[in-house]
Amino acid sequence: MELEYKCGCGQRGLCAQGCGKGQCQLNVHDYLADLPDNQEATDLVEVQFKNTRKGYYHNDNRLNIHKGDIVAVEASPGHDIGIVTMTGRLVPLQMKKAYLKPGEEIKRIYRIARPADMEKYEEAKAREHATMIQSRQVAKDLGLEMKIGDVEFQGDGNKAIFYYIAEGRVDFRELIKVLADLFHVRIEMKQIGVRQEAGRIGGFGPCGRELCCATWIRSFQSVGTAAARFQDISLNPQKLAGQCAKLKCCMNYEVDQYIEAGRRLPSRELTLESMEGEFYFFKADILSNMVTYSSDRRVAANLTTIPAKRALEIIEMNRRGEKPDTLEEGGKKIAPRPVDLAAQDDLHRFDKKKKGKKKKDNRKRNEGKRHEKPANEA
Repeated sequence: MELEYKCGCGQRGLCAQGCGKGQCQLNVHDYLADLPDNQEATDLVEVQFKNTRKGYYHNDNRLNIHKGDIVAVEASPGHDIGIVTMTGRLVPLQMKKAYLKPGEEIKRIYRIARPADMEKYEEAKAREHATMIQSRQVAKDLGLEMKIGDVEFQGDGNKAIFYYIAEGRVDFRELIKVLADLFHVRIEMKQIGVRQEAGRIGGFGPCGRELCCATWIRSFQSVGTAAARFQDISLNPQKLAGQCAKLKCCMNYEVDQYIEAGRRLPSRELTLESMEGEFYFFKADILSNMVTYSSDRRVAANLTTIPAKRALEIIEMNRRGEKPDTLEEGGKKIAPRPVDLAAQDDLHRFDKKKKGKKKKDNRKRNEGKRHEKPANEA
């Protein structure tokens, strides 16, 4: 007997149960949410707290919880309040991506948050911004070379996590004593990098979308200027740096493709010899596999664009002591590539029209004055 599976929403496509709330950072669509017995596959649950902090907990009490529910979870000490972001079969896979330490204790979920829990939670969250401002002033008075970027209170208000950025090692033992006496809570200091800080704060990149560090990146890889060189990107610090003042993470996305495509191009040091003369490498369009050569080594002169395959053929002919008549295959030039229509328009075209219109108006005004009679002649 064959079982016919249908989505819970009655339609094909992404299931609605796997969607999360829009304000949750690092949100992951649970595409297995509508599968039968998905909830019973495992008792592990992913819970998200402020910004990008997530934790994994056991649902020992077998509570009927779903994505988007607010729950009270075990903490040390007391309890914390978070929102459920994933249940079922995908949670163990997410735990592998989180690089949890082996043997790390997994706490449990107490209950679905009650109104009394939410009141304490709201009171604790209301203290975070003022606490961050005060703690920055305390660190400045103590002369510590650090920046406190965010403060997160536990759901019951008994503990506060201070996220800070520092170039080197910081002795904050005195700072912890002062903060504990000032706020009367348990203090935990957690050092993060500038990329993690940008992910916690969030924002939009020059592409118009949310920052990758705030939406899906969990582990950050080092980004070097070599990635820009492989992709022929201008080494402009203002354009290459993101909001965290570090090199943009997106520079690593396509660098492997550019490296692979660059291996099919001829060496930049080699010159091409033809009956017309010597041609030197000028530039290359890596992805389209086209190379442009110039007849002058220093300036752009008599630019000729040919496929990389044709350039390699000419190099092989030069090694045999032969020279083609022209660089183009068969003596025919390659048809020019389509030009961006937006780039054809002159940026000052509106100004020119305004100037012409102004001259025309002045001409009409002068002609009108010329035909007017003086008052004494009337």
